[in-house]
This record gives sequence, structure tokens and C-alpha cells, in this order.
Amino acid sequence: MDRIAITMETSALSPVSRVDDLEQHLDHLATDPTLPTDDKLFDRVEIQMTDANTPPLIPRLLPKITHILSRYQRDPVALCGLASRLLRPLTFHQIMSFASEEALIQAFASPAPSANLLAMTILAKAAKTPGDAAVLAAMKGVVSSFVTAWLSAPAVEVGEKGTGVLGDLLIVDSPDLPPKVLDENHGVAVPVLSNTPGQGFMWRRIFNDRDVYGLILSLCSKGPHQDAEGGLTPQQLSLAQGRLLRLLPRLSAYNLAAITRTNFPDLHQQYMNSDAPGGLLYFAALHMIDREDILMRLSLVDFFERLLSIQRITPPSTLKLDTLRKLYRTVAAQDETFSTVIQSLPDRTIPEEADALRQFIHKIISH
Repeated sequence: MDRIAITMETSALSPVSRVDDLEQHLDHLATDPTLPTDDKLFDRVEIQMTDANTPPLIPRLLPKITHILSRYQRDPVALCGLASRLLRPLTFHQIMSFASEEALIQAFASPAPSANLLAMTILAKAAKTPGDAAVLAAMKGVVSSFVTAWLSAPAVEVGEKGTGVLGDLLIVDSPDLPPKVLDENHGVAVPVLSNTPGQGFMWRRIFNDRDVYGLILSLCSKGPHQDAEGGLTPQQLSLAQGRLLRLLPRLSAYNLAAITRTNFPDLHQQYMNSDAPGGLLYFAALHMIDREDILMRLSLVDFFERLLSIQRITPPSTLKLDTLRKLYRTVAAQDETFSTVIQSLPDRTIPEEADALRQFIHKIISH
């Protein structure tokens, strides 16, 4: 297969038993997409796969799996699991020689979480280089389908995967890299690993494409789409809002301007029902959630805490202080407990960060 270089000698590899049986089984599934998968056979083959012996299996198995997935009528979890394992050595460019844009769109539209996750795994490959992210940004249908699955899928794991993948795509595509970012698992500043700037194509697709940007606003807003057949349930709406709240603080470290301004004030007027400042950050923080929903109020507090922790270590700017002060004042005026919770944040962070965070919060709330 000329698209993928396989230079190792097959005889030197650890043999993978029952591959012939699996190929025959795949042929049966291709003939009759209503047949169940032989999960034990899939597991038997997959458990033997290593970085060394996987490449020769790719041209044998992946085209067959791709064909089956386009028409399979049962839960494709075994097929998707094996496909993900086969994709590990491949680049985004190589994968797209197997998977068409239409196949990705179909996978994102599938009700099966395994299909959604497989498609997101493929898009995650594009987050490895700015060039691949730019190629993906040109696939508007794929990006739109990805955003829809990310925000509307009922499966928690799909939402978590989508939040991570979209964040990675935007970060690798960012023309501006901050000097340091926050390790959210440990609450400490760590250096940025990549010094290669992106070209901003993915940012423009998400924030400057009216259709995609409007899709985000629509899926995160309570509106007619909830009541329509096939629309989001109240639980799905809460999940969508939580996923957006989880993404924005991370993006704020890279391009605060992009998430605080908008080229579509009419869309914000439609979904915010006010003349308040535009930008996805203002929409999410001030207008999106139902404040009577206790869980969403807690999600909002978590969002603000993460936003403040990240912005504390980004370079100083008037835009940053003005934005944070405006957000804080508005929410504090609506929720009397908010100020107390935010001021207690330094007591709940690591000791090395506490004093600096306390001073930063004081600068915001004392203005």
C-alpha cells in the first residue's frame, strides 16, 4: 500500500493469530450488516497488537472496517475499538485516505457513542500539527457535525472527548502562544510544549463562521429546538452548557479577544435577549444557564474559578481586567453567595499559588 510506509519484515514480527478468521468475519459483516460482531474474536486479535506488528494489519483490516461502518446496523463498538487501535500509527493525512468527509459526518450523526468517539479520535490526529488543523478547518461539514455531536451527545464520555479535542485543535492552531499555561490537575504553571504558531484557521471556523458559531449558541440555549422532535432534552441542554463552560477557560489563555467579541451581534441579541456585550464568554457566563438549576450554578462557579486561576498567570492587559471585572460584578449582583465563594478560592488551591491568586482576585473585586 503506497500511502503508508511499512518497512519491517513480517517474519521478524510477533505473529498475530486468527487474523485470517477475523478477515473472513469482516467479509460476512460486509455482506450482511445485520449480523452481530464476534466480540471474542475482535478481542483476541486486538490484545495481540503492538506498535511493531500493527502496521502490516492496517491495509488488511482498516478498509474492510471502514466499509462495514458505513452501513452497519448494530452497535459497532467492537468495530470502532479495533479501528481506533489500527489508527494509532497513522497521521491525519493518512487516515483521510481511508475515511471520507462523508464517513466522518455519518459517524458523528450515529447514536452509537463508539462511532462518535472513533470520529473524534480521527479529528484528534489533526491536533498534532497546525497544518493538519488547517486542513480540518476547511472541512466545514465535518466541523459542524463534530460540534453538534460534542454538544448534543447524551454520553458523558463523548462530551469529555469532544471538549478535549476541540480545545487541542484550537490551541495547536493558535497564532499566539502564552508564555505558560496552567496544569489544571495540579494547579501549577507549566511551560508550553510547542513553540510553533498556528495559522488561526480553526479559530476562524469556530468563531467567524456564522453557521458554526450560531450552532453553538443554539445548542446551548433553551429554545424551540428543545421542544421539536429530536431536539435536546433538558438533561442534554445542561450537558451542552457544561461542556462549553469547561472549554472556555482553557481557550482564554490563548485568545481572550476571540471569546469576548463577536462578528454576529444579531445572533447574540437573538439568544441573549439583551444588548449586553457580545462574545461567547459573556453568553456562557451571564446568559446561558438557568440560575434556578443548582447543578448548573455549581458548574458556573467552577467555570469562574478555573477562569480566574488561568487568567492569573497570563500576561497583564486592560482587556483581561475589564472582562473579569465586568463578569464578576454582573454575577455578584445576581447571586449574593458568589462573592464569598470566589474570595475563598485561594484557600482551596495549592499553597504555592494561594497568595498570588488572592492578590489577583482582590484586584478584580476591589475595583
